[in-house]
Amino acid sequence: MTATGTSETGTPATGTFGLSTEARNLHWLLGNLVEEVPGVRSVAVVSSDGLLLLSSDPAAQETASAPADRPSGPRGSSADLATIVSGIGSLTIGAARLMDGGGVKQTMVAMEEGSVFVMSISDGSLLGVHAEPDCDMSVVAYHMALFVGRAGHVLTPELRSELRKSMEGAQ
Repeated sequence: MTATGTSETGTPATGTFGLSTEARNLHWLLGNLVEEVPGVRSVAVVSSDGLLLLSSDPAAQETASAPADRPSGPRGSSADLATIVSGIGSLTIGAARLMDGGGVKQTMVAMEEGSVFVMSISDGSLLGVHAEPDCDMSVVAYHMALFVGRAGHVLTPELRSELRKSMEGAQ
């Protein structure tokens, strides 16, 4: 897979055919986050109004190429993670306003059977990660920050619209 969302043979990455270069790049970055960061179960990018823009969709990961021992994401689908991310984001933004705490940069919820991380993207979107309980939280947070740094400047209104339409078409 190359940085443009194509395989080494030059064909588009699965599920990205017909998308712009920027959209394919974001899909590629998201795929790398899931595949290369130990303990990450699933990832979702949610718009500021709560709509799912990008997802590692755990159901789609259950292919022959996915590791058999990788646990799935939240029950249901990537839409569940998007709902959770949107809710946590809204709650923490409201809490920060009430406490005059400034902008929310990152939120982490540690549970017995996993963790959820939510990080703000510069355009108001949110990056959410569902991880295993024994993940290295600092490594997950570091890779999330890399994604946010790379994705934040390209999430234009046009690209968000394109991503929403591609998610609607995938369902």
